[in-house]
Amino acid sequence: MAQEPQPIQSVTVSSTRDPVDKSYRKMIKGMERFEREHALAPAATLRFRLLRRISTAKMTGITLRIAGDTVTVPVPVADDNSFVLPRNEQALREDAAVLANRKTDSMTWRVSVRTPGLLDGVRRLGDLRLECKAGMDAGLISNSAPVFGWLSNLLTDTDQVCSSPEGNYLFFAERPIYGVTVRFGTRVEALPFTMLYAAGDQTAETLPYCDCQVLLERSYYAPIWDRSWPDDTLVEFDFIDDQAGKTP
Repeated sequence: MAQEPQPIQSVTVSSTRDPVDKSYRKMIKGMERFEREHALAPAATLRFRLLRRISTAKMTGITLRIAGDTVTVPVPVADDNSFVLPRNEQALREDAAVLANRKTDSMTWRVSVRTPGLLDGVRRLGDLRLECKAGMDAGLISNSAPVFGWLSNLLTDTDQVCSSPEGNYLFFAERPIYGVTVRFGTRVEALPFTMLYAAGDQTAETLPYCDCQVLLERSYYAPIWDRSWPDDTLVEFDFIDDQAGKTP
């Protein structure tokens, strides 16, 4: 369930705005989308999460703050580099940015929607559908090269990106994947190779523009657009490191 906004202490500061940092207003819009369409994942909670984008990125000791023209608000970051974004009306009025003590292109920002009680290596399709919608509304997609035709003019249209096979939203598993299976009841299908590893067509020229730059082996597309798979469909991962010792 959505948490009630908590009182937040803020102080007046002089802040330099960087247009490439994340928009606080957009991230709040992502949270509002989560609240509006919570029925896709009624037991789930929403957090934001920071992932490594380049191999040299240091992912410990990250600090975050919301910074407007006259206000700053610290944002606690958990050990897994996830966080909950507090709501602050002054920061909204000032069109604040969410800033990290890291270079912008060193990290990937993602929404994480998780239903509790699932086994490790299992996701729920309704959670992923809501992740896409909240993530798009939050403005967390940073693939920017013109070669990404799968986004094209749909880049800012949340409903089309999350409802079209041509607008697939890239997800990341917790570990490098060997294969992905979707399961609902007796219906079971393995995702094709074209839905794994960012479609398997990245090149040395395109990879630096992809959020998957160092997460390629963890990346996959989910059939979130295919309504023949209900929201309670399970997405199950076969991880590469689980293959060790298995007989061919």
